[in-house]
Amino acid sequence: MLDKRTGTVMTEMMIDWGIDHVYGMPGDSINELIDDLRKQEEKLKFIQVRHEEVGALAAASYAKLTGKVGVCLSIAGPGAVHLMNGLYDAKADRAPVLAIVGQVQSENIGTDAFQEINLERMFDDVAVFNERAATEAQLPDLLNQAIREAYVKKGVAVLIVPDDLFAKKFKNESRLTSQGYYMPEVFPSEKSLKNARSLLDDAKKPIILAGKGVKHASDELVAFAEHIKAPIILSLLAKGVIPDQHPLCLGQHGQIGTKPAYHAMMDADLIVLIGTQFPYREFLPDGVKAIQIDNKPEHLGKMYPIEVGLAGDAKETLSYLTSHMSEKKDDSFLNEYQGKMKEWHTKILEEKKLNQNPIHAPQVMYHLEQVIEKDAVISCDVGNVTVWVTRFLPLLQQDFIISGWLATMGSGLPGAIAAQLAYPGRQAIAVCGDGGFTMVSQDFVTAVKYDLPIKVIVLNNKSIGMIKYEQQQMGHQTYQTDLGEMDFAKFAEACGGEGYRVEKFEDLENSMKQAFASNKPAIIDVVIEEQAPLPGHINYTQAVNFSKFLIKEFFDSGKIELPDMKKAIDRLS
Repeated sequence: MLDKRTGTVMTEMMIDWGIDHVYGMPGDSINELIDDLRKQEEKLKFIQVRHEEVGALAAASYAKLTGKVGVCLSIAGPGAVHLMNGLYDAKADRAPVLAIVGQVQSENIGTDAFQEINLERMFDDVAVFNERAATEAQLPDLLNQAIREAYVKKGVAVLIVPDDLFAKKFKNESRLTSQGYYMPEVFPSEKSLKNARSLLDDAKKPIILAGKGVKHASDELVAFAEHIKAPIILSLLAKGVIPDQHPLCLGQHGQIGTKPAYHAMMDADLIVLIGTQFPYREFLPDGVKAIQIDNKPEHLGKMYPIEVGLAGDAKETLSYLTSHMSEKKDDSFLNEYQGKMKEWHTKILEEKKLNQNPIHAPQVMYHLEQVIEKDAVISCDVGNVTVWVTRFLPLLQQDFIISGWLATMGSGLPGAIAAQLAYPGRQAIAVCGDGGFTMVSQDFVTAVKYDLPIKVIVLNNKSIGMIKYEQQQMGHQTYQTDLGEMDFAKFAEACGGEGYRVEKFEDLENSMKQAFASNKPAIIDVVIEEQAPLPGHINYTQAVNFSKFLIKEFFDSGKIELPDMKKAIDRLS
């Protein structure tokens, strides 16, 4: 008989699965497992976070970066509720995450005990696997199944365990399940491939819109694009799949995108969607033929009407198409937009290199670009900062993570923590707005506690800038979007890290260099001017609604102050 604590069996199994750290907080309905983790500290590190949301967001970020399952845990009741935002982020971006959630003692379940809530019902929507163990004998098999389904279904697995079960002796020598998982090999039918080749042969102006599903197939993507003479537009989650300055790359699309990407998309006669579920239909043309490649057949045609769906892995499918087609000779469409992209890069660089006060966000991106290493991980928060990073910070081979489909503010710091734990020898950088950072700022202490030399750039405009811009874009007056003044450099020092406050452009370069030369966690708090994150293309409705906002402002205050929006429009038009 094994005659071990069941918690000990589970920690050993997690180690066998290749799990080396867990995010969470101790508490009365998970403390038995915490004691088992304590005994495995050398192999299975417990990362104590200050808020369970950060633990779940970090687990999701770790999974996005590495493809390995991220693990978080919590107590019942309030701790479990705190996990939800991070778990929904993992669900939305299809990241494998395991959440081990404590529950009240077995004999108290159903008695409305202290901190008892219906966890199974609460986690039902977010999870691909959601089970509560009733006996200790079930736990090893349930753990195997939870991790397997997280990997195979690329989602959240929740294992709910009354804490007393971890302490019980596990006496079963035989188990019902094994570790490991297997993925099916999916490849398109010959008929579909033939139809796709026919469309590609006929296209005069093909364009590629690629998503995170091509991260493992960047070489095949480039070879295919060169073969059919098509420019490549990347979704937000695919930033960094190919270098931003690559001659085939037109940058991102949508609200955060570039002007050449928008016009090339609207000018194309064939769209090739690869590994993406691009959600912004208004940025895609009507009546244009489309081919879609995705390893999930249920995704084909889900977001855009298509002529041909190729159910298969991007790497294998692109390689097949490239090798079974004649190379196109006509590159006029590609050349036209390569020229427009060079002009765009020139304008962007001019904006980044402005020597002016007050500081604008693009200037910060320019000086960040000077200190990031080729293998750095950039964890971008959500808000205006998303535009500044995607548009003004070119990546070569760095990794980029963000909360994509859920787009939750506060994801930047947890992502940097996860990145530093995943890759201790690489730079881990969070770029945040002051709004997003303050949602999770307490966990900067976590980076200090575990000696994680992350760097956090805070773009501090004392406002929730994206929401302010959205209100203006809708023709409304801005309301409750201003935030109070805060010195994040002093906050960093109070936490035991290093802080750099930058209020003048003249101090930006040196502060950035000093922070990145340090081996301690640091916050670079840059006071920036409010600046509207204009899309690459401004449509008629946006212009009309902004005019409504100006008129309302005039009648309310008696004056109109055209902010940076007009200047930005002039620069981008």
